Amino acid sequence: MNSNVILFNPMPSATIKIFLVHGDAKRLRTAELSNWTGKAVAAPRNEFDGLLARDEAAGSGVYFLTGLDPETGRSAVYIGEAEAIRDRLKSHLEKDFWNHIVFFVSKDENLTKAHIRYLEGRLIEQAKQAGRAVVTNSQGSGAKLPESDREDMEIFLQKIHQLMPALGTDFLVPTTVHQEATAKKDILIYELKGLKATATQNAAGFVVFKNSQAALEERPAAHKYPWVVNFRKRLIDDGTLVANGKALTFSKDTEFPSPSTAAAVVCGGTANGLTVWKNKDGKTLKELESV
Repeated sequence: MNSNVILFNPMPSATIKIFLVHGDAKRLRTAELSNWTGKAVAAPRNEFDGLLARDEAAGSGVYFLTGLDPETGRSAVYIGEAEAIRDRLKSHLEKDFWNHIVFFVSKDENLTKAHIRYLEGRLIEQAKQAGRAVVTNSQGSGAKLPESDREDMEIFLQKIHQLMPALGTDFLVPTTVHQEATAKKDILIYELKGLKATATQNAAGFVVFKNSQAALEERPAAHKYPWVVNFRKRLIDDGTLVANGKALTFSKDTEFPSPSTAAAVVCGGTANGLTVWKNKDGKTLKELESV
């Protein structure tokens, strides 16, 4: 089994109920899961007052402020907790990086201060591990809980993970998510002039694994396509691609929007990802998808 594959227990199936307050999926909305006492409320920053006016905002819970980090241009998130969501959120208007907010509360009002501090600490830890966004919290939080309470909060965390992508926010989603039973057959390989990169497809796109290699220099023809050069430069600047002898090495699992984008970064030029990525039996991705 590839050591770079992150294993996980599949989430249970669920029915999500999303209510569009103004009939627009980008505006104020609420979300609930079947057989769960939690509830999410989400809104863009320009509907901040409407969000605070909702009854749910008076409760205790955890919240997420998302936007772009002004220094790097990457996605950014601030994760917080509050016994009164409404009061705490008002203090964040001075932060200008965020443009969207999501908060979670319990409909039966059973979240204590210790519960939400535990959730905050775990969420900060998980967001940093996922690596999809800059976590702007200056320090972590967390709280110790009795075993039974801890198990309850881990279930609450799982529900947060299920709802967040449905609300348009994916910073908690691990870059590589694969089950052990299918890991081996899903590994794809791109070999080029002594270099080797391994990858897999996931629900969000195409992931090149940590320790994969890429060409040290771009091909001359690559400069006809500035996006390739710019993409590689960004990955070098943020430490994803590191010079290692006669090649660049991926320092972490890295997600791409398509197999061809990943192949272009690996070879330093344009490439057809459907034909260059192959499984261990030599079948191309194109052949595998046509089965």
